[in-house]
Amino acid sequence: MVNLNMNGPYILSMGEITKAVTKISAGNYVLGDLNDRDVFIVEYVGRSDADVAVRLKQHVGEKYKKFLYSYASSPRAAFLEECRNYHAFGGSKDLDNDMHPRRPAETNWKCPCCRVFE
Repeated sequence: MVNLNMNGPYILSMGEITKAVTKISAGNYVLGDLNDRDVFIVEYVGRSDADVAVRLKQHVGEKYKKFLYSYASSPRAAFLEECRNYHAFGGSKDLDNDMHPRRPAETNWKCPCCRVFE
């Protein structure tokens, strides 16, 4: 079991995001729901390089019921954590993510788990 070290779970709604995510910051999040044993099932992993609350609000209305989040110390830290989460939860094979996390165009950051950018 992967320890995400994230806050939540919270209901994926505008109001809950506003209440829970109070700081403007780069960050990471996962979307999904609780199973019948109250275990969070990750269905999607994501990040924001600037404001994780804004990014989470873009998912409201999608199929996901709950979210967890964490702040990141920098956009690079958020990218690296998103890559780790993506691989830890099975990548596109097991997640709704269509592809490996993208890095910002002006960077040469590498995934800590694979060689996708080499």
